[in-house]
Amino acid sequence: MFGLGSPLVLSALKSNQCYLRWRAEFGRWGAVVNQQTSRSFLTTCSTATLAATFPSRFYLQTSDKSGTRLPVVGAGAHSYECVHDWLVPPEGLVWGDTHGLCQDEQGNIYVGHTVHKSSMRGEAIVVFDPKGRFIRAFGEGFRGGAHGLKLRREGKEEFLYHCDINRCRVVKTTLTGEEIWVHGYPREDSSYRERPIDFVPTNVAFAPGGDFYVGDGYGSSHILRYSLDGKFLGEVGKPGQGEGEFQTPHGLWVDSRGETPLLTVADRGNRRIQIFTLDGTHLKTIKDEEHMRMPCNFHTQGGWMVCPDLDSQVCILDREHKVVAQLGDGKAENGDVGSRRSQSRPQFTPGKFITPHDAIFLQNGDILVAEWLPIGRLTLLRKT
Repeated sequence: MFGLGSPLVLSALKSNQCYLRWRAEFGRWGAVVNQQTSRSFLTTCSTATLAATFPSRFYLQTSDKSGTRLPVVGAGAHSYECVHDWLVPPEGLVWGDTHGLCQDEQGNIYVGHTVHKSSMRGEAIVVFDPKGRFIRAFGEGFRGGAHGLKLRREGKEEFLYHCDINRCRVVKTTLTGEEIWVHGYPREDSSYRERPIDFVPTNVAFAPGGDFYVGDGYGSSHILRYSLDGKFLGEVGKPGQGEGEFQTPHGLWVDSRGETPLLTVADRGNRRIQIFTLDGTHLKTIKDEEHMRMPCNFHTQGGWMVCPDLDSQVCILDREHKVVAQLGDGKAENGDVGSRRSQSRPQFTPGKFITPHDAIFLQNGDILVAEWLPIGRLTLLRKT
């Protein structure tokens, strides 16, 4: 193991995101930390703290040499090594809340984050290759608002759909950030036209025929349906707490694992999942708070669905939407949702999630998890 004060560790700190994050968070650590220099910070850190603080590629290198094993979550077919901070932004860019994830056909990974207030750079969309190496960043206009991030092929190209919760709009761009169109307040919908109500879109979902759905998760809890060319086709469900009604329809996904594609809604405020036909007919409601508390979003691969649960865990669901695995459940350590958002990395519990906000299956079967934390966290769940 390298010494905490060794030139290699000092150099890594000063050139890496760990050091930038420590500098960014310096003011929140209170009087004790305010009396420390960067060298005293190093010397008072334990080995475990170093492992939790450093970017994962450095941590993996030291753990391989020392024999330290990564935490393992799940069991059996759903067993994963937990690699916290697998993705690290480039120098000068500091994670804000890490909200959205997607992967293109080439395997490149896109991360949407709000950008930390201390960040010298402002790009809200950061792109990595399949091995987690930085490629490019763009989207300064999404700073403070980057939330839902989805990708689909249309003809010969792939496009990104961004939900901007700061400017309250949906934006379609190329994979390098060129704007195709912007859709703001939905006056075409009578629910919004008759009187001014909030519109804060959180996520979109894509139907096989080209239609797409927009969840007004942080606004007025409507779900709007559009054609590929942007024609308004109607609503799915309505705000409320009954069957087919929503309170924060935060995430949407068209589930094609069965014979018929179905619209799956993370009805987070009502702490449940709701299933609809693509034309909006309500089919069933799934509420199972013993195993899934605050579903945020969905992604599928093969027969499995991954669902980030804002209340401390990541769930795997089968074709019947039954929870078959609860990964990294940190409920016992975390307490109330969001209560640990002010903590720094050394205070996080290895192998436990705090506030999972998005999760996707990568092409190789691993899972990538983004957490709603003001200093961001991207965790790789690597299949064992």
